[in-house]
Amino acid sequence: MSEVLNVGIIGLGHLHPLTYMPHFIRCGKTNVVAASDEKKQLRNNFSKQFAVKTYGDWRELLVKEKIDLAYIFLPHCDCAEAAVACAEKGIHVVVEKPVANTSKNARRIAEACNKNNVLFSTPYLWRYHPVTRKMKEAIDSGILGRIVGCEGRCAAGGLHRYIEGSSEWMLDKNKSGGGPMYNLGVHWIDLYRWLLNSEITEVTGKNVHVNKAYNIEDNSFAIATFENGTTLALDISYTVPDSYPYGRDLYLGIRGTEGCINFTPAFEGTKQSMMICSNNVKFGGAPRQTINFELDNIPGYCGSLGLEYVNEIACNIINRTTPFIGGNDAVKVLEVVEGIYEAASSGCSTTVKYS
Repeated sequence: MSEVLNVGIIGLGHLHPLTYMPHFIRCGKTNVVAASDEKKQLRNNFSKQFAVKTYGDWRELLVKEKIDLAYIFLPHCDCAEAAVACAEKGIHVVVEKPVANTSKNARRIAEACNKNNVLFSTPYLWRYHPVTRKMKEAIDSGILGRIVGCEGRCAAGGLHRYIEGSSEWMLDKNKSGGGPMYNLGVHWIDLYRWLLNSEITEVTGKNVHVNKAYNIEDNSFAIATFENGTTLALDISYTVPDSYPYGRDLYLGIRGTEGCINFTPAFEGTKQSMMICSNNVKFGGAPRQTINFELDNIPGYCGSLGLEYVNEIACNIINRTTPFIGGNDAVKVLEVVEGIYEAASSGCSTTVKYS
């Protein structure tokens, strides 16, 4: 395997492809050779900005270009077909979360990648955040005691940002799979699975449909119980006023028998802080702490987190190592989301059905 991977971008009608380009350029191990999208205007804008060859059909790209790795940003309903086709040609795949519109399609991708011995990953980048890594360190050290409850709030912008970002398909349930829990809630579901090293076993859910123009809900709420007994409350939404700073209302909280952590991520900028309180003797002398972090100022999607992910995936492929976030993670997260929607529809708690 070459030390520089040829990358193809499949799908430009998404908020993230343009902002990944600084990472591909800066990484040094990735060279974007081609991109595809059915919309001519998107192709023209991309090729003018980055001098990259574009195609109207990803199938033609796969035939005419020699790529090692595909980053897929298609409507969720179309991701499986493209990812499976890549895997069958021996092309490694990174599929933007949630990777598919159903867990069945996510499993199709995972099975094809396993069969053809290619990497399959999805960028759940919050695992790479210095603060969440510190949170995991605190949990694993035992200074919080037994973890009793967690909270996750992710309210991001209004529906208009998807229209303005050429990804209006996100607002069509038939193409996206669903509303904010599919698109945003998956981040916190994956993050807490990793933080707690435990799987969600039971969920309840409630979806609230405010808008009248689209067939997706605007707000999704869930209570999830982990196999270790921890309860997670999720508040996931597209209902954020334009006046809200940077259009993001984010919060992560962890409460244990001996301590707690509060983290309100700043969506923009490099300065972050985390408050931690503990009665544990290991925390002696300073039971209440505010820990400040200053991240590197890196251009591109999620800054230093995105760059680390792109670089790590390239190293995984070159060195034939297992990715930190694999296809099985993507499948399990979608199985939880489907459980939440089933519970919301039935009005009863639901046992998560894992494959």
